Amino acid sequence: MLLYPNAKINIGLNIVKKLNNGYHDIESCFCPVSLYDIIEIKQGEKDHLSLSGIKIDGEISNNIIVKALKIFNCNKKFRIHLHKKIPIGAGLGGGSSDGSSILNFLNSNFNKFNKKEILKESNKLGSDCPFFIHNKTQYVTGTGNNFEDINIDLSNKKIVIVDPRTSINTTKAYKNIIPQKPKYHLKEILENENLDNWKKYIKNDFEEYAFSKIKILKKIKSNLNKLGAKYISLSGSGSCIYGIFKEKDISENDIGFDNYIVDIIG
Repeated sequence: MLLYPNAKINIGLNIVKKLNNGYHDIESCFCPVSLYDIIEIKQGEKDHLSLSGIKIDGEISNNIIVKALKIFNCNKKFRIHLHKKIPIGAGLGGGSSDGSSILNFLNSNFNKFNKKEILKESNKLGSDCPFFIHNKTQYVTGTGNNFEDINIDLSNKKIVIVDPRTSINTTKAYKNIIPQKPKYHLKEILENENLDNWKKYIKNDFEEYAFSKIKILKKIKSNLNKLGAKYISLSGSGSCIYGIFKEKDISENDIGFDNYIVDIIG
């Protein structure tokens, strides 16, 4: 069986409050996009994970897919191969998507959890994981676990994601943020303002820190602006940056950096 866990982008990311448990309340819009990892999963004599594609540092035992298998605690064993295509440490949620994809697959086959329970279990993997259980464009608050439908249509736009090939440590990024209540209500802006006006009201609180650490991001943003992007932003805590274009005829060769041209898929 082949699975295709997709990436996401954040449109706006406000760090609203630091909680006593060390987590943060946020406000953001999460959008699934057509950039995918590939997972092959089949039953085996024991659980086994192999990797290819973009190199993943660390022990296999710490991979989120292995953790997802342990959380589901199925009496079956699986051989899994992950071909990594979504950049790592890039703010695109690739790891969270991989873990949630495994949970969704197992639950669709063995019906262990109801919808509320699978969301709770996915949150044990990581704060972005419940979103990938929904896997559709959502207005997100809380620690990333409160979801509302949002009336936003980017179906006729192209999203260009640019990878600077340098990762951002999310924990360090959070330590450099001073939480504050946003000036504008993100959901209202996205639902009522024209795309051309988003840059006046919507921001990503991680952008200043990311730009100070990865100098090339300034040049990438300038290039996207020159090419006609209507809105440009860091995704998540970085390091990837994206531009939203009204024109669909932009090509990868126009960008000048490693990039992916994607669509919103949900």
